[in-house]
Amino acid sequence: MTSTPTTLTADSIGARLDRLRWSGTHLSILLALGAGWLFDSLEVNLVGSVINPLSEHFRATPEQSSRIFWVWLLGILFGAMAGGFFADKFGRRRLFLFTLLWYCTFTVLTALSPSLELLYALRFLTALGVGAEYAIINAAIMEFMPARVRGKSAAAVMNCWSLGAIASGLIAFLLLNTFALASAVSWRYGFALGGVLALLVLVFRRRLPESPRWLASQGRMEEAEEIVRRLTERAGIDPQASNSVDDHEPRAPGFGQAIRELIRRYPGRLALGCALDLSEAFGYYGIFALMSIVVLKQVHYTDAEIPFVFILGSIGSLIGGVCMTMMFDRLGRRWSVGLFYALAAASIGGLAAATSTGDRQWVLIAFMIANAVSTGAWTAAYPTFTELFPTHLRAAGIGTSVAVGRIGAAYGALYLPTLAAQIGATASYILIMAFWSFGSIAMIVWSVGGGVDGARKPLSALSTL
Repeated sequence: MTSTPTTLTADSIGARLDRLRWSGTHLSILLALGAGWLFDSLEVNLVGSVINPLSEHFRATPEQSSRIFWVWLLGILFGAMAGGFFADKFGRRRLFLFTLLWYCTFTVLTALSPSLELLYALRFLTALGVGAEYAIINAAIMEFMPARVRGKSAAAVMNCWSLGAIASGLIAFLLLNTFALASAVSWRYGFALGGVLALLVLVFRRRLPESPRWLASQGRMEEAEEIVRRLTERAGIDPQASNSVDDHEPRAPGFGQAIRELIRRYPGRLALGCALDLSEAFGYYGIFALMSIVVLKQVHYTDAEIPFVFILGSIGSLIGGVCMTMMFDRLGRRWSVGLFYALAAASIGGLAAATSTGDRQWVLIAFMIANAVSTGAWTAAYPTFTELFPTHLRAAGIGTSVAVGRIGAAYGALYLPTLAAQIGATASYILIMAFWSFGSIAMIVWSVGGGVDGARKPLSALSTL
């Protein structure tokens, strides 16, 4: 093992982290943080799988059913903003323990909802914790992983979304078919089980260290040094890796100051993050709400069959996410994001054509393809804009981007099903295609305007470009 100095400076921490060989510690961090995406996905997809029994139980109209998605996305909006600020202020580790516990508590309480109004409130509270996870997880994974595998690692974490979606489909399928539970209780068991399973992740997250980069930005050099020393002992140093160093990071500012600094010093990066997240959130959540509330009923899928449709759709998501992960660092950020966003727009056109035939098999195939390229698009987008923010503003930058995205997603989930029910699904599909195209255009503008491609570059170099 290559020896390392006994004293670290703020300028050297990032370079030392970038020189570490891949180890079991990196894998543990990846899995423990990926579990956050898994349970967010489980929640969202579980609602889509059991939305019809839940709606029947509360005698909800299509508009009232859409509001379940709307309040969820609204909660993620506020949670992402607050989580980004608190993660930059108080650290990554405290927050990703607290937010998971918060999620567990309120998703179990959701299972006990006696009324639709209380269910709205509990879904909103659950989403606050999940929204905070968006900022925390993306910031932490970027700050721990060596530069040469940073993009691939971040994309791999987000592929846990597809695993959560598959798990939610299996849970719903068992509840609605194998156990043949009545609609009054089937969805309750699903939410309760998701909360209990999430508690297991707390055991692993408790073992994760704080981000050394964040500690250094707070002037807590001794703690940062100890964590880097332990990581070095377990992984060793790769002498072929970059020897670049980190610039000293200022401490995290207050919430208002953070937003002002992002707008003043990094307007292009913040605009890119907001544009990419708005595009993918409207597109992904919009198609999810549209399919679960309107389209699958129109092509005569029964309540018991819908979870199976989402399982197959999630398998498509996993395939698309894995394919993107494998090519992400090779293609670079610009090509990966631009290509997959354009393919996502095209895939919605294919789904619209399949829906117009009324053939449920064609709808299923088109849905799998749309899920594959859509997942490839957003798993490429998050690492792309996350790595562009400096350490002391990273979580705030992510949180702001996610918050803007969830505004679009919330209204897409609320109005797209209603629009489809009133004048047909085609108009909703066209709107979704437009939003995916917007993200692709934003990436082209960023590239043509000389925006940096962060593939394999040290975080410290990106913050100064």
